[in-house]
Amino acid sequence: MPHITIQMYPGRDDKIKMNLAQKIAELASRELGRGIEHFSVSVQDVAQDEWKEKVYDKITDPSNKEVFVKPGYTM
Repeated sequence: MPHITIQMYPGRDDKIKMNLAQKIAELASRELGRGIEHFSVSVQDVAQDEWKEKVYDKITDPSNKEVFVKPGYTM
């Protein structure tokens, strides 16, 4: 039962978030060969001034082996 979390800056409306979440769930369903009913997706808004502490530092930590695609930007 995979759950996918998307973190992004605030500013997008619920329609855009729903569309993104649906497409991500559909892609994951195809890639993992499981019905879409097995997937859930959440979208978390993270303020720009909190991004480095709450997201960036965690996903770029060299000991973090859970992030498979690291960001191509620096902070």
